[in-house]
Amino acid sequence: MGKTIRLTMAQAVAHFLKVQMTIVDGKKVPIFGGVWAIFGHGNVAGIGEALYQVRAELTTYRAHNEQGMAHAAIAYAKANFRTRFMACTSSIGPGALNMVTAAGVAHVNRIPVLFLPGDVFANRAPDPVLQQIEDFGDGTVSANDAFRPVSRYFDRITRPEQIITALKRAMQVLTDPLDCGPVTLSLCQDVQAEAYDYPESLFEEKVWATRRPQPDADELANAIALIKGSQKPVIIAGGGVLYSQATKELAAFAEAHDIPVVVSQAGKSSINESHPLALGSVGVTGTSAANAIAEETDLVIAVGTRCQDFTTGSWALFKNDSLKMIGLNIAAYDAVKHDSHPLVTDAREGLKALSAGLSGWKAPAALAEKAAAEKKIWMETAARAMATTNAALPSDAQVIGAVARTIGGENTTVLCAAGGLPGELHKLWPATTPGSYHMEYGFSCMGYEIAGGLGVKMARPERDVVVMVGDGSYMMMNSELATSVMLGLKLNIVVLDNRGYGCINRLQMGTGGANFNNLLKDSYHEVMPEIDFRAHAESMGAIAVKVASIMELEQALAASKKNDRTSVFVIDTDPLITTEAGGHWWDVAVPEVSPREEVNEARKGYVEARAAQRIG
Repeated sequence: MGKTIRLTMAQAVAHFLKVQMTIVDGKKVPIFGGVWAIFGHGNVAGIGEALYQVRAELTTYRAHNEQGMAHAAIAYAKANFRTRFMACTSSIGPGALNMVTAAGVAHVNRIPVLFLPGDVFANRAPDPVLQQIEDFGDGTVSANDAFRPVSRYFDRITRPEQIITALKRAMQVLTDPLDCGPVTLSLCQDVQAEAYDYPESLFEEKVWATRRPQPDADELANAIALIKGSQKPVIIAGGGVLYSQATKELAAFAEAHDIPVVVSQAGKSSINESHPLALGSVGVTGTSAANAIAEETDLVIAVGTRCQDFTTGSWALFKNDSLKMIGLNIAAYDAVKHDSHPLVTDAREGLKALSAGLSGWKAPAALAEKAAAEKKIWMETAARAMATTNAALPSDAQVIGAVARTIGGENTTVLCAAGGLPGELHKLWPATTPGSYHMEYGFSCMGYEIAGGLGVKMARPERDVVVMVGDGSYMMMNSELATSVMLGLKLNIVVLDNRGYGCINRLQMGTGGANFNNLLKDSYHEVMPEIDFRAHAESMGAIAVKVASIMELEQALAASKKNDRTSVFVIDTDPLITTEAGGHWWDVAVPEVSPREEVNEARKGYVEARAAQRIG
C-alpha cells in the first residue's frame, strides 16, 4: 500500500482539496478558489476543524446564507469559464437544503461546484439527531437526498475510506467538459471525525488540464458539406464558446466565411457586439436583426448551446422549410436536438476543423449585406430605447443606457438573473469582451444577483462588477451585500424598484390574466409596504443613494468611482414599459376555457402562434 498518513475523513478532504491544481494563462494555480462555509453541529467539529488546519493554503469564507454562498461559488466558476471553482459546506437539515436551489442553478447551467453538506450519524446511535429528516419507509434517507436530482455526481460517505474514491470521482466530474456540473459529497457527521490510514499518494499535487475532444471525421465531413450547400447560414453561439475559450476562433470563423453570429443568453460576450457580423441576441429576447436572419436561415450552426426555448423562440423562430441544423457541441445530448446533424467536439477544435475544411468558401454576399442593413436598423432602435429621459418613472432600458454610458466599458462585467432585466440586457447591453456579460438564465433564479456579483468579483477582482437587480430579487436575497463589504470586494448594485414582480405582471397581462398578486398594489394587503432600499443597504455597510431621475443616476454612478466599498443606487422604474422592438413569441400555455374574455382572446392568439412550432 505504501506510506500512509493517519487523518480524519474531514482532514483528508481538506488536504486533498488544497493540492488540486490547474493551469491558467500559463501559470499553475489552485483549482479551488476557496471554500464557503456556514458551520453547524453537522460540520463544525469535523470539516470545520479540518479547514482551520489548512486555512493558509485553502481560504475559508464565511457567508450569511447557504444559498447565497453557493450562488457566489457558481458565479466564481462561471466567471473563470469553469477553469477554477469553489466548495461549499453546511450543516445538516435547513443549512443543506438551502443549497439545493443553488445546486439546481449549477446543474442547469453546467457549472462546477463541490457541495459538502453535513449528514446524519452513520452509526445511528443518537437517532433522530437534531434537524434529521426521518423517512418512515427508508432508514437510509436524509435531507441530503434532495441533492440527487440536481447533482452530476452524488455520494454519501458512511465510512472514512470511501472518501478516497469519492474525491477522485468528484474531480473527474468537476473538470470534465461534458459531465461538468455540481457534485455533492454528503458527509455523515460522525464519519467526518473518524480516522483512517490514508495513502500519502492521495495528497500529492495533481494538475488538471482541459480535455478537448476532436471531431469525428464523418461528422466533420457532413457538416462541411451542409455549410457549403447553404445559402443563408447563421451561427448561434452559446455558453460553450466561452467555456471552451473559443471566442477568437468564433470571430475568425465568422470572418473567414461571412456568416452572421447571434448569441444566446449564456453565449452573449462570446463575440464583440461591435463586430459587423455580430447581430446580438436571438430568440424571445432577441434583437430585430438577429431574429430577421434567424427566421430566414436555411442552416443553423449551433455552437455550444442547449438550444433552450428562449433561444429558439420555443422552436417557432425558424421559418424556412428547408432548415437544417448542425449541433457543434461537446455533449451528444445537445448536438442531436431537433434532428440536428451532430458534430460532437470541443467548440474551439470544432470551429478550427470546420474552417480548415471550408477553406476559400464564403456565404453569398447578399447574406452579409442583409445582416448589415438589419443591424443598422436595430442599433438605431436600441439607441432610442436607451436614450436619456426626464420621465418620473423611466424604463429598464433607459436605466441600462445610463449604466452603459457611465460605467460600462471593456473592464466592466454586468450581472443579472431574473425578471424583466435579463431580456432588456440581452437585447441592449453592449458586450465587447469575453465575460463582460454574466447572466444566470438557465434556472433564472431570483436572488442570484448580489451573491453572484460577489463571486464574479472574487474571480475577477480587476473588473468593475455591476449588479442590476429588481426590487423583487433584492428582497429575496440581499445578505451577501454585507459579505461583499466584509471582504472588501466592491460591487456596484443598481436596484430598479417597480414595486413588485413587474416582468411576470406583464406576462400575466399578455396571456389575458387580470393584474393579480404580482405588483404590490395588486396583492392582498392591509398596508402598502414602503421599503427604504437605500437605508437597508446602508445598514449593511454599503454606500447607498436614492436617485430621482436618469440624470441623477448618471451623476451618482460617476461619483461612485471614488467609493471604497460596495455602492448601491436605487431608482424607481415603470413596471409596464418594455422594449417592444425585437423579441419573439414564447410558449406560455393559455387556458383553453375561461370566464374572462381577455383570456379567451389570448388563447386564440396562442393557438395561432403555436402552429408555427417545429415539433420534435
